[in-house]
Amino acid sequence: MREALAAAGRWVLDLLAFFGATGQLHAEATGYIARGVVEYRQVVLQMARIGANSVPIVVVTMLATGAVIALHLVPQAERIQGLSLLGWIQAEMMVRELGPAMASVVVAARIGSAMAAEIGTMKVTEQVDALRALAISPVAFLVVPRLLAAILMLPALALVADFAGVLGGLAYCGYAGKVAPTAFVASVQQRLPLYVIPLGLAKAAVFGVIIAIVCCHEGLACGMASEEVGRATTRAVVRSLLLIYVVDVFLSAALFEPAHL
Repeated sequence: MREALAAAGRWVLDLLAFFGATGQLHAEATGYIARGVVEYRQVVLQMARIGANSVPIVVVTMLATGAVIALHLVPQAERIQGLSLLGWIQAEMMVRELGPAMASVVVAARIGSAMAAEIGTMKVTEQVDALRALAISPVAFLVVPRLLAAILMLPALALVADFAGVLGGLAYCGYAGKVAPTAFVASVQQRLPLYVIPLGLAKAAVFGVIIAIVCCHEGLACGMASEEVGRATTRAVVRSLLLIYVVDVFLSAALFEPAHL
């Protein structure tokens, strides 16, 4: 019993230390951004890595996801004679939830792991200490560009994911011959409220903050051994994904529930 309580206590302390450290890192990075201390060339490079280089995998992932969602929706809609609403239902699911969430999961797995591994390797090889010796803040040089790039590019990737997910559903419905493509598109145009699109993109921006801060924190907190880089990378991806899913619940409730949107 005492061992279980001690383990639970250590877990709580580790959790509080993690949130404290990531909160401090976020506050410091935000302070540099507010003061205009930004390496714009690094921001552009990170935007290319996070955004343009992630488009193919996001498109393929969401085309397949949209097709699978439609595969399950078609028989249910047929049962309640709601095939005319299928395009709208598919678009609502993508814009509100699946587009922002799936795009963020892809970026966390692909780019978040690279962030943690790259910064962790710099920590192990003492390049981070060299930056400090040159009076260059590691937060300003390493974290701020990644944070800004993630905030800017996650909404763009979410928009691509929304479109690809709807297109995947449209492709499956056309293949199955249950819903005419024109009826599918007309359902989206007539029933999808435009104001839910920016709300979904706002969620993606928050997820971008989570990915950048958590992964950069794990890289900077990496131990001074080569095997610690792999552990830091694993922690970065796992913690990013967990936080994305948990925060998504609260964001959805805050953005969509009050006005019953």
